[in-house]
Amino acid sequence: MITVMRYGHRVGRDKRTTTHVGLVARAFGADEFILVGNDKSPIKTIKSVTKNWGGSFKCSLIKNWRKYLKDFKGLKLHLTMYGEPYKSVISKIKTNQNILIFVGAEKVPIDVYKTCDFNIAVISQPHSEIGALAVFLENLKIDTSKKFKDAKLKIEPEREGKSVIKL
Repeated sequence: MITVMRYGHRVGRDKRTTTHVGLVARAFGADEFILVGNDKSPIKTIKSVTKNWGGSFKCSLIKNWRKYLKDFKGLKLHLTMYGEPYKSVISKIKTNQNILIFVGAEKVPIDVYKTCDFNIAVISQPHSEIGALAVFLENLKIDTSKKFKDAKLKIEPEREGKSVIKL
């Protein structure tokens, strides 16, 4: 089970970015998205996408992220541009275990760095947390072939144009 936790969501400023973190988590094979705070709008959007595009992706809001992080049973990862290069640690991560991926928006408290098993950077330059999560999850090699069987909508890949099929 792979859970992505979004920390530091700033209402009004980060709604679209936070929603995209959740959508990337879902599309690239995570099982759950947790948003720290009170803003339900990203959760509603992600649940709507899951309903139409399939999968059993879970979404929830929490307030006490420190307790959740501390009590999480499994591997705790923090995506940060200050961490170890992901290519040097990714072989130590097995997708058959519980994994929590902590993704920040605002300044991340030092106790996150100390609590997590790995602080991982996809690149040590300023960048988007959306991009970092996509690169990292893609490199975990999660099999998503069976995740979206119950979809109501499906994209038919084309070289040009757009084709969405209602199932």
